[in-house]
Amino acid sequence: MSPFLSVRDLRVGFGRDPEINPVVRGVSFDVAAGETLAIVGESGSGKSVTVLSINRLVDFGGGRIVSGSIKLTRADNSILDLTAATELQLTKVRGAEIGMIFQEPMTSLNPVLSIGSQIEESFRLHRGLTGKQAHAAAKDALDRVRIPDALRRLNYYPNQLSGGMLQRVMIATALACNSRLLIADEPTTALDVTVQAQIMALLAELKRETGMSMIFITHDIGLVAGIADRVMVMQNGLAVEQGELNQILDRPQHPYTQHLLHAVPHFASGQAARTDGKRSSEAAPAVPALRVDGLTVRFPVTSGIFRRPAGAVHAVEGVDFDLMPGETLAIVGESGSGKSTTARAILGLTKSTRGTFSAITQETSARRSQRPVQMVFQNPYASLNPRLSVESILAEPVIAAGGRLDGRTRERMSMLIERVGLPINSLDRYPHEFSGGQRQRLCIARALMLNPAVVVLDEAVSALDVSVQAKVLELLVDLQREFNLAYLFISHDMAVVERIAHRIAVMYAGQIVEIGRAAAVLANPQHSYTQRLIAAVPTVSRRKEHFELDTRQVPSLVRRLGFEPGPADWTHFGADHKARAEAPTHLQTAG
Repeated sequence: MSPFLSVRDLRVGFGRDPEINPVVRGVSFDVAAGETLAIVGESGSGKSVTVLSINRLVDFGGGRIVSGSIKLTRADNSILDLTAATELQLTKVRGAEIGMIFQEPMTSLNPVLSIGSQIEESFRLHRGLTGKQAHAAAKDALDRVRIPDALRRLNYYPNQLSGGMLQRVMIATALACNSRLLIADEPTTALDVTVQAQIMALLAELKRETGMSMIFITHDIGLVAGIADRVMVMQNGLAVEQGELNQILDRPQHPYTQHLLHAVPHFASGQAARTDGKRSSEAAPAVPALRVDGLTVRFPVTSGIFRRPAGAVHAVEGVDFDLMPGETLAIVGESGSGKSTTARAILGLTKSTRGTFSAITQETSARRSQRPVQMVFQNPYASLNPRLSVESILAEPVIAAGGRLDGRTRERMSMLIERVGLPINSLDRYPHEFSGGQRQRLCIARALMLNPAVVVLDEAVSALDVSVQAKVLELLVDLQREFNLAYLFISHDMAVVERIAHRIAVMYAGQIVEIGRAAAVLANPQHSYTQRLIAAVPTVSRRKEHFELDTRQVPSLVRRLGFEPGPADWTHFGADHKARAEAPTHLQTAG
């Protein structure tokens, strides 16, 4: 019996004859019906180009298949070589037989169309549904990927949703096609572990129900362990190793596979948590680098043709914490929990409804300069101006704060460039001349130009390869010790959080539900959501565990006009560990 998909000696390049740059070099693999193949490798390994070649989408990005064959066994048992298929044949194959979940939702979703219209289009084209049927199916699709207020969100546009929410929309759109082969390119990169576990459970359920095959691209070895039947490891356009899941994970043969497995941060349930940070309790207490009291952020909800106020989205509700110099507080929680909104409010990028926050001793608000607080963004490719030299990029915050590009500024530039591990000639270069890890080092240097007390790191290492990620984390720890920096570290990766955080705040439905020392929260979680969060962390050792679909209602953050929550009731579990008391239905209704 022939495989469902057979790829032989695939070679893909970019450019024009005779100067074609090879990106995929002689890759061969098979995917059987109902089988999941995981393709792993770091950025630039060729894994995304390989799968984009399967449905010939690489043609639209300046690439071309130089040689090889990609044979697909179709529903009528005929075999189609996709490398020689006509555009009409490819149109019939895309979506109906080969579905795709893309890595970047912001560039894959149409910004001028609502979320609902884009999902409904898939149901109309591939399921034959129309009108109310397509609308109802789109709402159900959002429910399945755990998006709260699904009916209301259908009218949202992509810019109104967080990155994690958009990734779930992408998954819902792809699943609407009911394809026989689903290609998932880093589909859970922007998702927290609880939603990630639900998406994996959903994909596993669909695989059982429909018998679909999957090609799953990821850099997360723990995630591979929970879904793959077979694994192919790619490096520099070559398939350096492939085989059964257990064989690759337990007995890797190629040095690069061994390197990848060694570089992955392994979650140790608090045993690997940092112990170097000391919160001052004896003698005179230190002044917090950042203090947040009662921070609340609400967004109005309107209805009717006159857009009358109908309620409010309680995105952040009554958040309190302090952050000491030299300390890292990690904020974790699912997408939509309010962690990024909290950071944006502190930085003045989002207007707060009420509450106070201060950096060192200077009161701050949405309209004042936030110089004591600087930020390192998630995507180093998008947060650096490609038209500016590194010197101009580093000078920008100084000039914006009223400073000048003088000898002292240049001296600090040179010091920071050297300190973040980049060559001194970097100042005359441009962002496109650096790798992703180097660009993130530039972002860190830029954030330190004004000598801030607090640095907000919003998913600052999630876009990096695991080996690069480890080096950047080491750099952050070294800089923290040298400059006594306070870090507000926002992440969905619990293994990374365990290695950098002194304390952890867990957010759910806009509120902090548990906060304490990292080792205590991870080893002895008290709130039911924290317990679910930690139980869902994918690891190689848990590869035999299977998560069940959570059918409970996702809590809504929309409240009626005038609604005010009651005071928080906390239970203490030691000097610096407390959890919010929860009603029996807390996680279903969220107040």
